[in-house]
Order: sequence, then C-alpha cells, then structure tokens
Amino acid sequence: MISAGRLTLRRFTAADIPWVFEVSQDPALRHFVGVPTPYLPEHAAYFVEELALGGSRLEFLAADAATGERLGRVGLGPRGDGTAEIGYWVDPRARGRGVATDAVRAACRWAFATQGLELIEWRAEVGNVASRRVAERAGFLIEGTLRKRLRHRGVRVDAWVGSLLKEEVP
Repeated sequence: MISAGRLTLRRFTAADIPWVFEVSQDPALRHFVGVPTPYLPEHAAYFVEELALGGSRLEFLAADAATGERLGRVGLGPRGDGTAEIGYWVDPRARGRGVATDAVRAACRWAFATQGLELIEWRAEVGNVASRRVAERAGFLIEGTLRKRLRHRGVRVDAWVGSLLKEEVP
C-alpha cells in the first residue's frame, strides 16, 4: 500500500471487479483507452485477476484515504531496462479533483524509490487533453508527437509522448 496524502494506492482485489466493469462503460474512458467493445464482466475479471494481480504490470487502485472509496487506477509497465510506461484512468464521479495527478505522482515516487527505474514514459493519443494535463501536472516533460505510434480500435493514431526522470520527481 502506498500512502499519498488524501489517497491510498493499493493492490486490486477480486472485490474490485464490478467497479472496474462499471467504470469501463464510461464513454470518455472508452474513447481513449483500448478496452474491448463491448466491455463484458469477464474483461474486468481478466484485468484484475490476470493483469493487475498476476501479470508483470504494477497496478494500483487509487482510493480515498479516509473512506476507501474507489476513485481511479494507475499502472506501470516495467520494460526491464530501467524504464516503465505509465497509464491511468479515473472514475467519472471523481474527475476534476486532482485524483489522477496525485495518484501518478505517488506511483512514480514509489516506482523510482523501489523498482530501480530511471525513467517513466507517458503516451496518449493526440487529443487526450485530460491525460496530457495530468502528465504535465505530475512533472512529465512532453517531448513531442509520434506519428501513427499507437493502435486504437484497429487504426493507427498519433501519440503524444513525455517522460519523467528519477531526479525530476516532484
């Protein structure tokens, strides 16, 4: 568990599967995150049981530290070369409250301190302004636009890319 002031980052549990399913129905999330369509309960179960708990990703649920309310998720995909890629999303009911920024900062601080990382990379489809704002507020330097770098719903799209170095953690 990672304490992040008003947030706690914790490992997912099977009890989180219905919440992941519910949040993954959100049109804004579905627009930019490559979740299956239609998104079924078994997809949420796979995410929690196989990816978050059983895979090589470092996935955390961001919860309100006082109430335990589920607010979002942040995950890191280590690459084995001292780098990782970060991803995040927030429950629509928790948006606009700085949850993603606080969760990203906490996850990055933890990862640099405990996982031997030197660099964390952020990528998002061009146009995902909310994700870019979170990355910038969390200290990531936006480095540029990569042409046709991401595949979204079978179509290649341009991506913004940014990075955070260990010595830059806010």
